[in-house]
Amino acid sequence: QVQLVESGGGLVQPGGSLRLSCTASGISFSTFAMSWYRQAPGNERELVARITSGGTENYAYFVKGRFAIVRDNAKNTVYLHMNSLKPEDTAVYDCSADRGGYAFSGQGTQVTVSS
Repeated sequence: QVQLVESGGGLVQPGGSLRLSCTASGISFSTFAMSWYRQAPGNERELVARITSGGTENYAYFVKGRFAIVRDNAKNTVYLHMNSLKPEDTAVYDCSADRGGYAFSGQGTQVTVSS
């Protein structure tokens, strides 16, 4: 059974930082590309960042230079380091694992950026 469990969300002030974690089980983690998505109320789910099994990173333009995606294959965990947070970053963030047309996603964690 595949499980992706996110944690680390919460309430943070504008300009603050958070680190999200996503721990996977039931998959050969190191062979999967891992991604972070987000969805704000009334908006489509959008890709935030992705890291391939080989370690290549890609970022959405709206987080480039502020967010960093890091994977730790020994811990079956992918992280999203979020800095310089803005109110428009408020959303439910979920992680996804994909390989060869198969994709799995977690339940998500709420991030709220507000003063």
